[in-house]
Amino acid sequence: MNGEVFTFFVGGKAGAGVKKAGSVAARLFSQMGRRVFEMDDYQSLIRGGHSYSVISTATRDVTSHHMQGHVVVALDKRSYDIHAGHVADGGILVYNSDQVDDGDGIGVPFTTEAKKYPKPDLRLGVGAVVALAVAIGMEKERLGNLIENEYARDVESNLNYANAVYDILYPEMGGRFAVEEGDHARPLLTGNEAIALGASAAGLDVYFAYPMTPSSSILHYLAAHDRDLGVTVVHPESEIAVINMAIGASFAGARAMVGSSGGGFALMEEAFSLAGMVEAPLLCVLSSRPGPSTGVPTYTEQGDLRFALGQGHGEFPGIAGSPGSVEEAFYLAAEMMGLVWRFQTPGILLTEKHLSESTMTVEIDLSRVEQAEPEMHGQGEYKRYLDTPSGVSPLLFPPSDKLIKWNSYEHDELGITTEKAELIAKMHEKRRRKGEALAEHMRGVRTVNVYGKGGPAIFAYGSTTMSVLEALRVGGIEATVVQPRYLEPLPVWELERYRGSKAIVVEQSCLGTFSSLLREKAGIEPTATVKRYDGRPFEPAELADAIKRES
Repeated sequence: MNGEVFTFFVGGKAGAGVKKAGSVAARLFSQMGRRVFEMDDYQSLIRGGHSYSVISTATRDVTSHHMQGHVVVALDKRSYDIHAGHVADGGILVYNSDQVDDGDGIGVPFTTEAKKYPKPDLRLGVGAVVALAVAIGMEKERLGNLIENEYARDVESNLNYANAVYDILYPEMGGRFAVEEGDHARPLLTGNEAIALGASAAGLDVYFAYPMTPSSSILHYLAAHDRDLGVTVVHPESEIAVINMAIGASFAGARAMVGSSGGGFALMEEAFSLAGMVEAPLLCVLSSRPGPSTGVPTYTEQGDLRFALGQGHGEFPGIAGSPGSVEEAFYLAAEMMGLVWRFQTPGILLTEKHLSESTMTVEIDLSRVEQAEPEMHGQGEYKRYLDTPSGVSPLLFPPSDKLIKWNSYEHDELGITTEKAELIAKMHEKRRRKGEALAEHMRGVRTVNVYGKGGPAIFAYGSTTMSVLEALRVGGIEATVVQPRYLEPLPVWELERYRGSKAIVVEQSCLGTFSSLLREKAGIEPTATVKRYDGRPFEPAELADAIKRES
């Protein structure tokens, strides 16, 4: 493919091994030393419905899926009807001839062959992997090794099925695409896995969560690797219990993190304010999906921006960051764990389904992660809310012979409840100074990523950044991409240089909330806003066309 993007596409009903086939393809390309981006699209159903996986790969960076596939495999009629138009020029459509009569492409009796073995529905995904292997000229012996490694259950049946499909396909499409090897193999991570690992690298002790798509896989991943990472994982009965238990854990000195999505995080809001009042260091992951209410549980959107920035009643300092890639999700989770402990306040790592559940090749440098240590109390009387110039008070954890009092009611320096006007004002001012100290500290932190130079300034945040970067590559567009890594406090000191410049905002929001934030806080007046809000991430070629129209 001479360094160009190659895309493999597989669609079928849930329960047919579609996602597994996509994951196998992603690992195959990664082992070939290529860069990989995998996006999974699925309905909120355990079985049935329609799902598909798109794996785009290249020897250069690839930061988005491409919706035009070189090898498109349709395992049922619905997939054929939906994806027949997603075949790239010169690409191949392989379809299940047991469900599609006289299709346009190469028909394979996937179902008939699968019925020769137990659990035939689960066998179909193996057939999709075989179609990819044949198309890139993989020898049967190497394919056999791949099947043995990836489909360990009932290996003999899987091998026999794979060989039968291979023999059907090879005469028609064997070696159609020369997919070159890359420089070296890289690990594959989803955004949620990267968040889990980044927080763990920064000293995460305990993770509390109640499952809610698309944040659930953080819980699953940490539970599966709790002993390896030294993290205690707790699944309480509700999101209300989740965040209150996490605050209790931080009182005892444990570095705690919670995770949820829109509706679940709404249940945490009261306790989020509790964390602000008691000055609890707590990292919260908010992985967005379309709302309001239940919305569309398994799809993506950036409609929770204002929700994240406006969390909690009352006034207290907060931190909100949003990673622009899977790699950055690792580093940002680690950074924010340090920040919430340094400033003893809750923080929100805001992301979206597209980043949470998409898979990318990554290169992680653990030496870049530092475990920030909070200021601890020394000798003498302990005042939990000591009124310091920075507003940050020394910490002390049990067991201790000192009284340690965290109080949700307004309080004095010792933590004793108060309703005195002068003490209420004093604590308000303490928390305000803490917010000012936080903002001053952030001036020494990398708060904004800038990619490219020249052309218009394109503003994006979160997973949309990945789509924009890929669109610029595809469209050959010269532009400067500006991605705030932190949204609260918004780094106005970095953004103000773009005032008066031609500014295009790209976001997944119907109301243009990111555009409004830039206008309100940074004084940047966007000349155009490119929006998508149908639950699907931007497709690079389509986004490139939209950017060209607005440039």
